[in-house]
Amino acid sequence: MSGLALITGGQRGIGRAIAEALVTAGWRVALVAECAKDHPDVVQSLDRLGDRARFFTHDLLQIADAAALLDRIEAGMGPVSCFVSNAGVPARTRGDMLDLAPESFDFVLGVNLRGAFFLAQDVARRMLETPGDAYRSMAFVTSVSAQMVSVERAEYCLSKSAASMMAKLFAQRLAADDIGVFELRPGIIDTDMTAGVKDAYTARIEDGLVPARRWGLPSDVGSVMVPLASGQMRFATGSVIAIDGGLSIPRL
Repeated sequence: MSGLALITGGQRGIGRAIAEALVTAGWRVALVAECAKDHPDVVQSLDRLGDRARFFTHDLLQIADAAALLDRIEAGMGPVSCFVSNAGVPARTRGDMLDLAPESFDFVLGVNLRGAFFLAQDVARRMLETPGDAYRSMAFVTSVSAQMVSVERAEYCLSKSAASMMAKLFAQRLAADDIGVFELRPGIIDTDMTAGVKDAYTARIEDGLVPARRWGLPSDVGSVMVPLASGQMRFATGSVIAIDGGLSIPRL
């Protein structure tokens, strides 16, 4: 099965890897991000993905613009059959949670939770308005930080914990309509977001922090998305899929 997948944050990192995996499997993809179409990440992604991909600019903080975004995508590519809520922002600065500023809290939750929720809400409404025999799916990319505590980036952990509940809520609401909803929970993945802590984490990973003893790759997440989008795991709706090399396995 294939169709059209909308991927937020699809121009780089995990989002791009998901797009590449889906395109390889025969899907068309609509990449959505805040940046402009001539941004180097976008240009590189479109070059790699070819004519099965198009890019659309959208700021998740502007929830009133979600309908117009979907109108543009539908007009140019058709209805969305797979939605991947991947775009997210890290804590602006790492530090003691007792020093966390409201502005940073509001920004991170505004993108990772509020913006993500209302775009997903609009996508879900449109899926229900255009019923058919074709399977549809939604996936929310969260983080091991939905469960594992990092007190130096409390706002990020809170946003991902709430996003985990968001995935469960959509799964419950849409299950009767055969729209599968999943949570992808990556661990320590080698992306631009983790570049600043790479040296510090590499030694810890090699020392056993991650049982697999390696960094995760964006392609590790991308490969998981294909069977979810195609309906091979449709009766597993609501599942949380850890993609972390064993990092989140409880240990003594």
